[in-house]
Amino acid sequence: MSVSDKPCTQDGRLGEIFGAPVAELYATAASPSATAALTRALELRSFLALAEEQVALIRDRVHEAMAPARDMDELSADDLRMDAQWLKAALDARDGYRAALDGLLRSMPPPGQPTRPVRMTQQTITTTLPSATAAPAPQRAGAAARVRRP
Repeated sequence: MSVSDKPCTQDGRLGEIFGAPVAELYATAASPSATAALTRALELRSFLALAEEQVALIRDRVHEAMAPARDMDELSADDLRMDAQWLKAALDARDGYRAALDGLLRSMPPPGQPTRPVRMTQQTITTTLPSATAAPAPQRAGAAARVRRP
């Protein structure tokens, strides 16, 4: 199954913001006219969908191991400890991708509002040069009298 076909918790939000179902958004992103925002949003959505799938797989494995009908002699604290570590890693990844996607979507203009191009301006930098009328640095006694000869 392609990552674009995997369900994701943010699919509805992406559809609302970009005005099309996720499948259409992936088709649009493959075209040369795709915006950078859409491309980045779908990249993050793909990573998020994979992370959510991993969370669900680990959750289901733990539920299966802890099922009431399961033989208690099959329980392994080491296996559950490893699953807990995997679950923490998967949840951290999911939370990171979700936060990145949220940040991207919040930075976008509201739907229907035209985007304005950014206008770059040149900044003038001024520096202060030493004054030509400044007093010369004091010389040590006798330094002017010594002349180096070849």
